[in-house]
Amino acid sequence: MPSEIITTDDLREFKLELLEELRKLLKEQGGQPTKKWLKSWEVRKLLGISPGTLQNLRVNGSLPFTKVGGNIFYDYEDIRKMLEENQVNNRLSFDRRR
Repeated sequence: MPSEIITTDDLREFKLELLEELRKLLKEQGGQPTKKWLKSWEVRKLLGISPGTLQNLRVNGSLPFTKVGGNIFYDYEDIRKMLEENQVNNRLSFDRRR
């Protein structure tokens, strides 16, 4: 088997190619988790909320869920939709106070 010498320029080029591939993958994902279904602890961590707040979102129907056995799962897309539907436009809120 013939030997090859790898130069620092070769390594630098490889690094740049690898970084570009990683950027493409991250852009395709759009910062979304790779999992479609999240467990309660993952949703709490993602949203920065307490177990009680998550329960309230379930009970009042704000956040759909699926229960399998004793585990509760949330669709990432449902979480995204809930956030978009409840997004507050500060400019509108300010304008209404006038």
